[in-house]
Amino acid sequence: MMTRLIVLIVGLALIGFIIWWFFGKHEAQSEVAEVTGDTQTVDVEVNGGYSPEKIVLKKGVPAVLNFTRKDPSSCLDRVVFADFGINQALPQNQTVPIKIDTSKAGEYPWACGMDMFHGKVEVK
Repeated sequence: MMTRLIVLIVGLALIGFIIWWFFGKHEAQSEVAEVTGDTQTVDVEVNGGYSPEKIVLKKGVPAVLNFTRKDPSSCLDRVVFADFGINQALPQNQTVPIKIDTSKAGEYPWACGMDMFHGKVEVK
């Protein structure tokens, strides 16, 4: 009887954790790009997701996001910006610069090749 109760409690705790992990609101790491000269750049680390997940860019200033994939997972071996027609391979342990169109203000999501991990660029 006690074993069943312990298994039930552990099971419910695990279910609660899974629901929180997948459906809970998590604070996304955000970064505002610094403009240097006539370009703005942000380094994005790809390791179990994207860091930062949200990037704020200044409208009208050419922008480059430097993606460096450290994660060996095949899920994260591509980054897709559907709004910009970008589907770029990310070789492991290499920095890949991706130019972002900042001519129009708005929010532009990106995702891994399997659409499991996400990020967002906000052009202001």
